[in-house]
Amino acid sequence: MTQQADPYAVLFEPVKIGPLTARNRFYQVPHCTGAGRNYPSVSAHIRATNAEGGWAVVSTEQCDIHYSADMRAQVRLWNEGDIPFHARMTDLVHQHGALAACQLVHSGSYSPNHIGREIPISPINTPVQGPYPVHARAMDKRDIANFRQWHRRAARLAKQAGFDIVYVYAGHDITLLLEFLSPRINTRSDEYGGSVENRVRLFRECIEEVRDEVGETCAVAVRLAVDELLGDKGITSAGDGREIVEILAELPDLWDVNVSDWNNDSMTSRFAEEGYQEPYVDFVKSVTSKPVVGVGRFTSPDTMVSQIKRGVLDFIGAARPAIADPFLPNKIEQNRPEDIRECIGCNICVSGNNLYTPMRCTQNPTRSEEWRRGWHPERIPVKDTDDHVLVVGAGPAGLEAARAFGQRGYDVMLAEATRDLGGRVTRETTFPGLSTWARVRDWRVGQIEKMPNVVVYRESQMNEATVLETACNLVVVATGATWRRDGFGRTDRAVVPGADRSNVYTPDDIMNGAEPEGPVIVFDDDHYYMGSVISERLRALGREVVLVTPEAVVSAFTTYTLEQSRVQARLMEAGIRIVASHSLVSIGADATELRCTYTDRVSSIACTSVVLVTALTANDGLYTDLVQTAVADDDAGPRRIVRIGDCYAPGTIAAAVWSGHRCARAPFAEITDEVPFRLERVELADG
Repeated sequence: MTQQADPYAVLFEPVKIGPLTARNRFYQVPHCTGAGRNYPSVSAHIRATNAEGGWAVVSTEQCDIHYSADMRAQVRLWNEGDIPFHARMTDLVHQHGALAACQLVHSGSYSPNHIGREIPISPINTPVQGPYPVHARAMDKRDIANFRQWHRRAARLAKQAGFDIVYVYAGHDITLLLEFLSPRINTRSDEYGGSVENRVRLFRECIEEVRDEVGETCAVAVRLAVDELLGDKGITSAGDGREIVEILAELPDLWDVNVSDWNNDSMTSRFAEEGYQEPYVDFVKSVTSKPVVGVGRFTSPDTMVSQIKRGVLDFIGAARPAIADPFLPNKIEQNRPEDIRECIGCNICVSGNNLYTPMRCTQNPTRSEEWRRGWHPERIPVKDTDDHVLVVGAGPAGLEAARAFGQRGYDVMLAEATRDLGGRVTRETTFPGLSTWARVRDWRVGQIEKMPNVVVYRESQMNEATVLETACNLVVVATGATWRRDGFGRTDRAVVPGADRSNVYTPDDIMNGAEPEGPVIVFDDDHYYMGSVISERLRALGREVVLVTPEAVVSAFTTYTLEQSRVQARLMEAGIRIVASHSLVSIGADATELRCTYTDRVSSIACTSVVLVTALTANDGLYTDLVQTAVADDDAGPRRIVRIGDCYAPGTIAAAVWSGHRCARAPFAEITDEVPFRLERVELADG
């Protein structure tokens, strides 16, 4: 394809960043992996895979520069002993022709310093962020001088580790530099507080000093939150944010701009569309000649081209889209946009970091497994047996298993009991805000349709006899799970009296079109998204809705996906009453009894209907029948029978996809004493 005929050619133009040249406009911005300092090889190979996939710049996550702000989940550059951990990443990234960037950070009052027990520092005396009984002390002039030296040292170490770009980072409401910039935090009366010029002083000094340290061979980038989405209470793109950029316009080699805090910068698809940050960052290019990178969960090549051609950005920045598909740039360059594994914006990746574990991805089951298990997002070993594979169930686990088995070269039959493929994905994406999640189904169906060795049979309800008739010697049962009707859940783990009444419903009933009469109690003992989206749907139907949960907040798990406050706000704005910290005692014809989880006090709420969002039961009957037959007669039936996804153990869609992928790579794997992935052990100190 000629450049003139290529609508995406502009995305592959080289761009100068100070003394360096990026090979294209794809920029993997700094983002956490959950691997941190405990699993440096996991993190290094994540970055290397992105470089291989065509990202011109590949960045670390935030990198702590000093023990006075010790973020235990992140990487660090405290001294020379930390260089080898970063050098592994930069060496791998450079092997694929990409530039490596390091985001230096001191977290100020965001870090309670649980490990080192140092008193946090901040521009002012202030409590640290979060529910910790810790205060930060105000920095004096000596502290500021020390901080500047720490920053210089970290920049020098970053260069020694092989980084091409060194960041000065003021964003996400988690950095000391943003605290100095913020008018709501920095109330100092000296030359580092007051006017914008004074509040930007330390930021300027750090940029200048980092440049002095890295010399003429490295570039200096600035990452700045130009709007905190707090209105007049914080930095805004029409006020201080713009003025900060104007003051420092030509000082760095690159501007990486976004919004703050992290909840805003990484909004889920339930609350934000692709490119949602544009109104806040689109002014930056008008006040600087330096290249600008921004994010917005970009997955559409057409949107990316529009950002460049309209002069909004010079680089297409990405964190989550690069996690979902590390090879996104290459697929666009090869004119294969239909093969992009598009991010669904669910933030399961974020939850991994917040749980201090290597991140996972709903769309990309190989993320964090590149080093641990040797999984590559695009390549998979060819088949090593002549088995014919039957996959029963075309939900997220079954689709991924069939796709991956097909990619390996196996002959695959995929049998689905209904007309529609996708299983729970198809059913759940009808709920408010979840339509983007259909990409989990659509990408896999699209890939399977290209495979002549994978045949899909719709409306094929399988039983033991029909499975045996296929003569397939590897059977994968992916028949999903069903929501329980008896109220048994996470909190009380007991059947609720009255749950067998006709006015009691489950999420399956709602997804099948049931419309309970109001007032309705939605009892959410699942704590992820299901209880809230059902409440939204019923409220949209005009029902009076009360959401009851044993947790202190609704959808408690969404704290880890950065959306809990938005979930709760949306429910409250819709007029849904929330009764937190209560479990169910019994369900009656026109009222439901509740018990306070703290005091055991029993109360009653009048209602006509109840929806129980509690627990799921695996639909493993077919698996059990097949295994029993195989045990009774060694010569009968398939050579191997496995169950995957929710049929094995109900969980998230991400867990189901991972389960299907793992099955295709290792269909005969058993739980053994041998650890099935590589371990990384930190060095044992002397003594």
